[in-house]
Amino acid sequence: MEGKACHGQIIYVGLQKDILTSNMLINMYSKCSLVDSARQVFDEMVERSLVSWNTMIGAYTQNGDDEKALSLFMQMQREGTPFSEFTISGILCACSAKYAVFECKQLHAFALKTAMDSNVFVGTALLDVYAKCSSIKDASQVFEGMPERSDVSWSSMVAGYVQNELYEEALVLLHRAQALGLEHNQFTLSSALCACAGLAALIGGRKVHAVLHKTGFDSNIFVASSLIDMYAKCGSIKESYIVFSSVEEKNIVLWNAIISGFSKHACSIEAMILFEKMQQMGLCPNEVTYISVLSACSHMGLVEKGRRYFDLMIGEHAVLPNVLHYSCMVDILGRAGLLSEALDVIKRMPFIATASMWGSLLGSCRIHGNLELAEVAAKHLFEIEPDNAGNHVLLSNIYAANKRWGEVAEARKLLKESKAKKERGKSWIEIKDKVHTFMVGERNHPRIAEIYLKLEDLVEEIKKLGYRAETQHDLHDVEENRKRELLRHHSEKLALTFGLMCLPPVSVSGLCIPPAD
Repeated sequence: MEGKACHGQIIYVGLQKDILTSNMLINMYSKCSLVDSARQVFDEMVERSLVSWNTMIGAYTQNGDDEKALSLFMQMQREGTPFSEFTISGILCACSAKYAVFECKQLHAFALKTAMDSNVFVGTALLDVYAKCSSIKDASQVFEGMPERSDVSWSSMVAGYVQNELYEEALVLLHRAQALGLEHNQFTLSSALCACAGLAALIGGRKVHAVLHKTGFDSNIFVASSLIDMYAKCGSIKESYIVFSSVEEKNIVLWNAIISGFSKHACSIEAMILFEKMQQMGLCPNEVTYISVLSACSHMGLVEKGRRYFDLMIGEHAVLPNVLHYSCMVDILGRAGLLSEALDVIKRMPFIATASMWGSLLGSCRIHGNLELAEVAAKHLFEIEPDNAGNHVLLSNIYAANKRWGEVAEARKLLKESKAKKERGKSWIEIKDKVHTFMVGERNHPRIAEIYLKLEDLVEEIKKLGYRAETQHDLHDVEENRKRELLRHHSEKLALTFGLMCLPPVSVSGLCIPPAD
């Protein structure tokens, strides 16, 4: 109201034709989310400056009206109005918000044509859009081709790698920035924490924590939340709780982070205690909190408690359940063997069932041997995820467990005929501040020959204790001995073996397998 009153006063004294005053009005209306009023001021301007155009484009972008921002930019071009690097970077922000990679490529070509691609603001905006549109190779090319990079450029590229789950690349780039002596900022370090969490790189995460503590950024409540998440994903829930406890004024984000951490570590009792304590502190649980406590119930098979939380969420806290809450309930009921009830939840919910729901039900059908419902779940999965070979494999496993060899053969045939692909699993292990990646049948690791020899020794040792590889659910169309070899060279076993090889002699002696009686 005060802004409109000022606007009225401006008209009264005859200053509405002043360009600077009009730009200030556009900016004021934009920040008050009154974009139509801002546009009215813009349209009534007798003479428009470049700042006016940029301010109006920024008003649309900041208020989420990206189509109108792009449309205004096109109008600007038609009228032959000169533009600047801020115009290009501003309109690129609109492309970023709507994940418009096609428009981004057009603007990239426009920037090249007008020789603005070398500008640090334009280059940073370009790589940011490409990264958000999952065109990370294009983002990297823009970044590497920039003659000048700002702190924001480095932060955006690191964040881009993290957004695209290229965590190792993110940390490599961070090390490059450190080698050049660039100052740390909380955005880059937050991205680094996410990368460490994605790789479960605890040593790297601790180093980032040390830098955050040194720079004082660890007092930021959102950074603290990232620290809690990183330690939890790196398997150190105790350190997560230490970070949580050290923050004096805790908000819902922090409580959700620690409750989620305990839930993911199957510390269900602790998650539920914190859920109650949070409410005692006067905070009301939200949809994120309930996802964590329902997941905790799933881990422990607490069906009745899960039902109670679901009812509490709707009845007492007025939180509308979303698809993730229903997915948790399907998982809770399915794990407990209540498969028909789980299917009923899927049928009654006000959402279309997701692949994760049907996948959860299919997995539960395998555990509890329900072939009829397994076929129902698999049929839906084949429609939703036609390129996911894992669904075919899981159904085949269920057929094999029920000695339905004809259906196993048919499932294999369908899998071979389809375009479905099963991504090879990877396992990571961090040793001396370096992350090592392994896949089944690994051949590229520099010490792979030693690793296989050590693994053979370990297998021979545990065989003395009665170990025998389970091959009944392995669907490789090979002989039994070959199946055992594939299972023996699983990525997790290779990573664990390499970890044991790198332990000091004292540590290894503590892990020696006792001889069989």
